[in-house]
Amino acid sequence: MAKSAEEEHPQKAVGWAARDPSGVLSPFKFSRRDNGDNDVTIKILYCGIGHTDLHNLKNEWGTSLYPMVPGYEIAGVVTEVGRNVTKFRVGDKVGVGCMIGSCRSCDNCAQDLENYCHKGILTYNSAYYDGSITFGGFSDKVVVDHNYVLRFPDNLPLDAAAPLLCAGITVYSPMKYFGFNEPGKHLGVVGLGGLGHMAVKFGKAFGLKVTVISTSASKEKDALERLGADSFLISHDPDQMQAAMGTLDGIIDTVSAVHPLQPLINLLKTNGKLIMVGAPDKPLELPIFPLLMGRKLVAGSGIGGLKETQEMVDFAGKQNITADIEVIPMDYVNTAMERLAKGDVKYRFVIDVANTLTC
Repeated sequence: MAKSAEEEHPQKAVGWAARDPSGVLSPFKFSRRDNGDNDVTIKILYCGIGHTDLHNLKNEWGTSLYPMVPGYEIAGVVTEVGRNVTKFRVGDKVGVGCMIGSCRSCDNCAQDLENYCHKGILTYNSAYYDGSITFGGFSDKVVVDHNYVLRFPDNLPLDAAAPLLCAGITVYSPMKYFGFNEPGKHLGVVGLGGLGHMAVKFGKAFGLKVTVISTSASKEKDALERLGADSFLISHDPDQMQAAMGTLDGIIDTVSAVHPLQPLINLLKTNGKLIMVGAPDKPLELPIFPLLMGRKLVAGSGIGGLKETQEMVDFAGKQNITADIEVIPMDYVNTAMERLAKGDVKYRFVIDVANTLTC
């Protein structure tokens, strides 16, 4: 008979888990492996909440494993290191993002693109090398191979830095790859949520002109005054969209709901690029003719490799970039998920795990 999650490994752990596609989270006892020679054990202090958590909790992508402890924006302090670990010490401020393992031998891994490894292991809702299910950051501790641990600069507060490990790298990676880090270029950011507000911050730090594109006129003041965007477009206002046609070098589309792409493609200059980083649960319609008439590109991007993620965190430290957050207690997490589904957060929920997790 298979062991229960609580008995599977030597270290006792506690967290909050969903047991079925209702997505309702409640206290959960499970276990973590002992700290191995190549491992780092982390006391989790904070954990961000993103749309991926929402999709997974409700099995909207059809890949969910229950019981599920979500959380892939983990920030905490090192409490133990293995004997082969030299780059981390007890007390270091560290984090864990979306992945905790990869094959380390394929072409992607050789190019520091572990995020595209076909044998990659996700921080939660995945199977580890020993066959056990991985559990995420809505918990008190985590044991991780040191190669998948990130170091936070001392000047960044851990609560507001935690979302860098998913929301931050999800927009930073395509901005670097597709040339949206060249000063003077004009970037559009679709959706002003957890990912979108990070794209605005990185865009301004790169020296770009940034236009926020949103369905909600109520976000204009925040976009311009709080986040420093240069302009704002209401996506369902035909006059505004018509006036902005052909003005953007690139667009980062962060929206996780089904939405039309042609109005966005029309905003691009010749050779412009529309990069999808949101993950709608249904296919989008892609009109081809507008692509042909401007040699335009529609592409996707998913997080980043470990080297690039550390580069992003270090850049954020130098530029003093953090997420705008609402810190919540663990027992508020179900309400937070309901609010997240409605877009009712500015701009990232972060759980105060260390001070509020009880089980």
